[in-house]
Amino acid sequence: MSAEDHTVDTIAKLVRMANQIARNLTHDKDPVAAIAEHIHAFWTVRMQEQLFAHGPEGLDPLAIAALERLALGARDQGHAVR
Repeated sequence: MSAEDHTVDTIAKLVRMANQIARNLTHDKDPVAAIAEHIHAFWTVRMQEQLFAHGPEGLDPLAIAALERLALGARDQGHAVR
């Protein structure tokens, strides 16, 4: 497996995981906040950065909104988001 294949596979897994989290938290009082909190708490910074760099393609709308919230929070705290 080439490095490019590994990266594509990793991104596909991150998208799938983010969508699973979104599906599981859809009925939460504030699903976007719950998804963002889960990703922030349990994903490494590298995982988050890879998904930010990937963009919204293939993501559930709630997952997209949660990632946007995470990106805004990172910017507000002075961290770079790619």
